[in-house]
Parts: sequence; structure tokens; C-alpha cells
Amino acid sequence: MSKKMRVGLIGAGMMGHGIGKNIVEKGHSLAVLAHRNREPIEDLIGRGATEAKTPRQLAEACDIVITVVTGSPQLEDVVYRDDGLLAGAHKGLVLADCTTANPISTAKIAADLAAKGGRFVDIPLTGTPKEAEAGTLTIMAGGDAATLAEIRPLLDCFATSFIHCGDVGAGHRVKLINNFLGLCIAASTAEAFCCAAKAGVSLEALRKVISTGGVNSGIFQRMAASALENDDSSFKFKIGTAQKDLRYYTSMADALPSTSFIAEAVHQTYILASNLGLGEQFVPRLIDALGKVNGVDPRAGR
Repeated sequence: MSKKMRVGLIGAGMMGHGIGKNIVEKGHSLAVLAHRNREPIEDLIGRGATEAKTPRQLAEACDIVITVVTGSPQLEDVVYRDDGLLAGAHKGLVLADCTTANPISTAKIAADLAAKGGRFVDIPLTGTPKEAEAGTLTIMAGGDAATLAEIRPLLDCFATSFIHCGDVGAGHRVKLINNFLGLCIAASTAEAFCCAAKAGVSLEALRKVISTGGVNSGIFQRMAASALENDDSSFKFKIGTAQKDLRYYTSMADALPSTSFIAEAVHQTYILASNLGLGEQFVPRLIDALGKVNGVDPRAGR
């Protein structure tokens, strides 16, 4: 590939918009897939992107297609539908998937793409929409080292940290483990805040104590900001999406097999919150779900 690449983008949502913006503003040719949410699409077109009507059109016209979709069912849809990416795949095409995906699905897509001369790399991300807009995401990559080196100038448009985790699927496996740990901290913090509120403990005092010790973390601080300041702005990750990620993690652990006692309990916590109608809310709203179950409102005393 040349230094300036022909890039396709599927999934110009909260994360994908920032990725696309940085790609087009750094001189690459960008085509985006039509979507019912027109605002980010129109913004990218206004910055110089073009619009494709089908995934097949993107694949046919591009050197690399980046996918930033919700999960493996959505990725399989854009790959395997009649006018999907596989129908338009050509020799040398790279599919770079940012999705938090099921590694079993990843292996199948990679094999089917390779049969048509294409290449697959998994490049899931850490960071928030804020980092996506700033171009400061972290990539955990799985795939052929030579392919990743070839597309690295493009990846550097929206990421400032890059870790090669291994062959195809390694990035997705690392991402699931990373998310499992982070979502455990979030659920534990929500549970602790509810217990503290019910015990009459000052949540501000609790935050100060934890902030000075080894239990402190970025996720704890984001959850505390929600509880004490009603501010979810630094943790824009939906409970329903977290539930999906934990399901992928427990499925991966089961297939190995590897024990997942804690993961199963945390997964059920997110299912509980979704069943209480909070699936479209951000993760800090676990505090509300567990507060309802425990008959307490930790936010009331902030």
C-alpha cells in the first residue's frame, strides 16, 4: 500500500466518528458506509469523505476497511450479507476490525477472507470517544506482523499506543480480558457504594480513602464521579454493551476451559441492570440498579 491509503469505514458512531475524522484530516481517502444516523456521516462528508451504499462497494474501492460495530453478529452481517465485504473482497484487501468481538467468529471471518486473497487483523481499542476524537486511542492488535506494519501509518492517525498481542484473534482475546477486569471494578464499586450508603458511610470520605491507596483506579474515579457528582461523561459505555462483552468473555473461558466464577457473577450484575431497564444507560448507572435492589439511593446523599 502507498503511504496515503484508500480507506473504508463501517460504524461511524461514538468511537468511529473520531477515527474517521482523524483519518481524513491526515490526508487519506475515506469512504463511509451509509447509516440511519446521518449526523456523523454528514460531518465526515463535510471533511472530505465520500459515501458508499453497501459494504461491497467499500471493499471493491478500498485498500483497507475499518469496522467499528457493536459485536460479532453485526460484523458477520456486514461481511456475509449478499452485498457484504466478502462479496467485494479482492487480493490484498485488509479488514481491520475494532469491534470487541467473539474470537471464534474472528477466526472464521479471517479464514473466509483469506480464501479470497484478503487479510484480516483485529485491532480493538481502549479509550473513550474523547480519545477517539483526539486521536489518542490504544490499539491491541492481532494478526500478521507484516500486514500490521504495512497499515501502521494509518493506525497512527487515531492511536498513540500500539501493542501487537499475537496472531489473528489475539487482540480480541486481550480486549475481552481487559474489559472483564474493568467491568469487575465498576460492578464492585457500585456494590460497595450501595453498601456504604446503607451503612451510613460518607461516600465522599470513602472516595478520599480509596483515592490514597492501592485500590484506586481510573474506573473507580469514574464511578465515584457518577455517584457523587451525577457525572457520567467520562464513562460513556453502555450497560448492554458491557453485558455483551462479559458474555463473550465467559464463552471464551468456558471453551478453554478456564474458571470464571467472578466473571459469571459480574455478568449477572449487568444482566440485572439491563432487566431493570438500564441497558441503554452508561455503566455508572449500575449504582442505580443495585441501589434499587438494596432499597437505597447512594446519589441522594451526594
